[in-house]
Amino acid sequence: MKYLILVSHGTFAPGLHSVLNMLMGPRNDVLSYSMEDGTGADAFVDGLKQVLAPITAHDEVILLGDIIGGSPLTNTLNILTEKGVLSNTTAFSGANLPMAIAALMAIDDGLEGDALVQALLNEGRDGVNQILLKLDEEEEEEEDL
Repeated sequence: MKYLILVSHGTFAPGLHSVLNMLMGPRNDVLSYSMEDGTGADAFVDGLKQVLAPITAHDEVILLGDIIGGSPLTNTLNILTEKGVLSNTTAFSGANLPMAIAALMAIDDGLEGDALVQALLNEGRDGVNQILLKLDEEEEEEEDL
């Protein structure tokens, strides 16, 4: 099976998981866990191991983490190494909703290797934009008063 794993600090990963459920429907191939404020490293790792329990060395993983080098991503990679699945893992930092949606679409479409990596990186980058707001002249005049 191919899994999408979401990990983060705070409640970002479970929140992202919730939005994916809303937009794409609940799925058994999406797992999420976060290191909430006040959680010790040992408690976090114990909980993460429980969440990752279904994954075996025969599975494939797309891993989206919030920050490269952060405890959630680092500990997840360590656990995947222990499970013997690291060689079947494609990991990313800087997770965002477009990347997560692209990951699920890649799983559904059977994308692998460079095609998978490029699809997620492109969607992640393309999902970040500045929105230029143009105010009507009338609104600008009201603000000047």
